[in-house]
Amino acid sequence: MELTPRLKQILLIMLQEEEALPVKELALRIGVSKRTVQRELEYIGSSLKPYSLIFETKTGKGVWLSGEEADKRRLLEELQEADSYDVSNRQERRKRLILEILKEKGLKKLFYYSSQFQVSEATVSTDLEAVEGWLRSHQLVVTRKPGSGIEVSGTEKNYRRAIRAFIEENIDTRMLRESYEVHDSFAEQNVGFVGIGKILKDDVLKRVVHCIGSVGDKRILTLTENSYVGLVLHVSIAMSRILKNEIIEQRDDWSKDLIRDEDYRLAEVIVKKLEEEFEVKIPGIETAYICLHIKGAKHQSIEWNGRRSIEIERKELLDLINEMINVYDSEHAFAMKQDNEFIQGLLAHLQPTFIRLAYDMKISNPVLDEIKSSYPEIFERSRRAAVVLEKQIGKPIPETEIGFLTIHFGAAQVRMEGRKENLRQVFVGIVCASGIGISRLMLSKLEKIFKESIQMEAYGQNDITPYVASKVDFFISSISLKQLDADVLLVNPLLSDEDIEKIRQKIFHYERIPRKEQTETKFTVELEQVNILAMQVKTILQYLEVFKVSNDITFEELVSAISRKMSPYSDRQIMIQEDIEERERLGSQIFAEFGFALLHTRSRGVIRPSFCVCVTRDGKMFHDPYFKGISLVIVMLLPVDENIRMNSEILGYISSVLIEDYGFLMTITGGQKEEIRDALSGHLRKFFNQYLSRMQ
Repeated sequence: MELTPRLKQILLIMLQEEEALPVKELALRIGVSKRTVQRELEYIGSSLKPYSLIFETKTGKGVWLSGEEADKRRLLEELQEADSYDVSNRQERRKRLILEILKEKGLKKLFYYSSQFQVSEATVSTDLEAVEGWLRSHQLVVTRKPGSGIEVSGTEKNYRRAIRAFIEENIDTRMLRESYEVHDSFAEQNVGFVGIGKILKDDVLKRVVHCIGSVGDKRILTLTENSYVGLVLHVSIAMSRILKNEIIEQRDDWSKDLIRDEDYRLAEVIVKKLEEEFEVKIPGIETAYICLHIKGAKHQSIEWNGRRSIEIERKELLDLINEMINVYDSEHAFAMKQDNEFIQGLLAHLQPTFIRLAYDMKISNPVLDEIKSSYPEIFERSRRAAVVLEKQIGKPIPETEIGFLTIHFGAAQVRMEGRKENLRQVFVGIVCASGIGISRLMLSKLEKIFKESIQMEAYGQNDITPYVASKVDFFISSISLKQLDADVLLVNPLLSDEDIEKIRQKIFHYERIPRKEQTETKFTVELEQVNILAMQVKTILQYLEVFKVSNDITFEELVSAISRKMSPYSDRQIMIQEDIEERERLGSQIFAEFGFALLHTRSRGVIRPSFCVCVTRDGKMFHDPYFKGISLVIVMLLPVDENIRMNSEILGYISSVLIEDYGFLMTITGGQKEEIRDALSGHLRKFFNQYLSRMQ
């Protein structure tokens, strides 16, 4: 059936609607203009003739398909089986190009790829330039040979590692999920495997599915869909290369350690079946690679009494963790959710925990009594958080498991409260004449050297008030500050090795002594807190950013644009971008159910709590599938400073308002800066008053 990718999308939507659909709504669902849909619909009539279906349209009502239900089902089945590759989707096309390159070595002309992807040779050449960086990061080099084509060179071992990395990076993408067409009864019954073939274009995959499916091992049967598809893809591509005598000759040392591993036995069973099916000898290194893939897979499909199963996907785990944190400490939940080390550790811990609890597998905790006696409050809070887990599993949580949860929550609480062994973070002031020149350069260099040991802030010569001097442990300055009654270390602006060593000695001294004693009364302390809160609220409103972008922007490009909006300094822009991307890798912050993305994290790239709004220029959804059909992105960044708790409360309050106050969300969606500022100001006024009332 010769249909454009967009026309296929239109037909799929219309076939699933029982009533007429306005063209405007059809365009909105696809993410294109009304005129584009109308242009596509001009050619729909002739395409429907083989199916005895008629395209109907009526002004004021919309468009629909009329005909027998059996004919509609036949067309729907063919559309669903067809490859929905969209030639205009640059990101998807380039990922397909990488996969095509990884499938097989050898010299290829540009025409080969242009015919594969239905684009010009010039477009293929541009795409190759774009993917060279990814290939190079896996030690694969693209060489252009005039008159002959292009060749990708690298060791077979690097090819295999690149294949594994590609599968792990793209297993959730539509490009991989729609790249298969084999229908295997075992796969369909166990993990909803739809099949592979559109990209691989041979029968290798079907035979691999048969081999793996016939093993019948519980470790295969309990794989999630993502893990199963990843395993099949990995083995299929490896077999394709083995059949072309592209074999890894070298045996890595780590593979020897796997021979005694339980999962290695399973890999050997799979390899034996593959050897029988394909009538080839598979080297031991391939068995080791399959073993590693099995060990890295997620066994998250759990069945009780053969009646029901629970699939614990990453997003569900993150939602569960968020709920557990809310129960553990609702007041400081927002700050704890920014602790990536805590979230990652709990994610890794909960996955095998589900398996243990589901199958009543006991685990010993030799330090349980010590945990309960030494940290009774944290243990009881963790017990309350475990109730969330208990409701999910449907089984009681034993104290041994609660003990392990206590370790994770306790460590997070220690980090949150700034306690790190017997050392403390040292507050350092970096001074130059203006506070935006040399001091910024010194601050950036020192951050890379001393990282978490110190907290720094840049000051101009005239910015150092008695309050600033009272909270800073010592100052590092490129100019003389003789008039300042404080500990000042005078350094060369370029920070020589001798200067760095002097700074190191100062930090060593101050991190081992208590902070400066505060002589203020409770009232003056409260006044200072209110003053800081007022300044933070004022800062958020004053530096509010609202900007508009193209619908065609990718997620990576958007994050880059956000970082440029949030800071004028290139080094800080890089920090902001990396911190947002790292937080997103931990768990997507795009909430399609609420209609927006909430990108929030702590970052050393900002020096103040920051609130930013990004909308599409025409108010319609982003075209990149990663955005899941949203048109609004909200950014909230927390600086790494001594006001983390207060800033967390402020931004946490704004987060809750976004969900609870639909009118506020609609104001933000409108993208008018002053209207957003007024609405935000009203809510922050409420928060400020609530904060004051808590002091009484």
